[in-house]
Amino acid sequence: MSLDTAERRPEQAASAPAVWCSGLRKRYRGRVAVDDVSFTVGRGEVVGLLGPNGAGKTTAIKMLLGLVRPDAGEVLLLGQPGADPRARARVGYLPELFRYQPWLTASEVLALHVRLAGVDIPAAEQRESLALVGLADRAGDRLGGFSKGMQQRLGLAVALVARPELVVLDEPTSALDPIGRADVRDLLLELKSRQVAVLLNSHLIGEVERVCDRVVILDKGRVAAAGTLAELLGQNELRLRLDTVSPQAEQRLAAAGSVSRDGDNRTVRLPADLDPATVPDLVADLVRLGVRVHAVEPGRISLEQRLLDILRHEEHA
Repeated sequence: MSLDTAERRPEQAASAPAVWCSGLRKRYRGRVAVDDVSFTVGRGEVVGLLGPNGAGKTTAIKMLLGLVRPDAGEVLLLGQPGADPRARARVGYLPELFRYQPWLTASEVLALHVRLAGVDIPAAEQRESLALVGLADRAGDRLGGFSKGMQQRLGLAVALVARPELVVLDEPTSALDPIGRADVRDLLLELKSRQVAVLLNSHLIGEVERVCDRVVILDKGRVAAAGTLAELLGQNELRLRLDTVSPQAEQRLAAAGSVSRDGDNRTVRLPADLDPATVPDLVADLVRLGVRVHAVEPGRISLEQRLLDILRHEEHA
């Protein structure tokens, strides 16, 4: 489901996706880190970048931002070539690993990055960026006394202070407590409402599932799957607790979908196009076959389970 690399290159900057990349490749000393990766991030869209460690996610992000030179492929940011400083000036970036000078205060770090970005952001608006990430009362404190979570919050403020049209976040919640993760989730939804595009790399799949419109899954440097959550999570599950299940009843369950068993519990993976109205028919058929039905619980495959299914399939392909 990866983007067709022959897709026409966007030409109009105003209407172009926030991110457009095609055929990205990168090799390090004979090892392929990224191989023919293509995807887009639309304006006002939150796209999650998922995959195991070493899948190529951070390398792909660095190629998008011009921090690593691709061996092949093309990048457009906000309709401009990725190597163009004018495009990168409108991009906010929070790297996975970063460190600010411990003798600076939070407000001094923001002022420094505003100068580096070459934009004019009033001091009052810079203070608003700190308030947005919960650091309004620590603006004058030196970073040497900041916890990891507070430094992570400051990194988010730095990524947002220059009014970016595209925000790239590499593990933004890695050092945050549950309250901090909830704050980041709310912040991402606010950015989306303001039509700011977000590319999010995170191992916290539950957070991705809550905020992302689409997901790109990388494995061994390649796009293993991509699509909306509805497309990737199309299958539904039906969890049943049964006893006195005859061979005929087992056959009826198998006809409904893929069945897994744990004691008296059965989980049936239903086809994506199955009409939910047929579920009562399945239960009625089981009762007619003498099955005692103790519980019926509809569910949906989680993004975590879908990710594991895709990666296991790729491993055995």
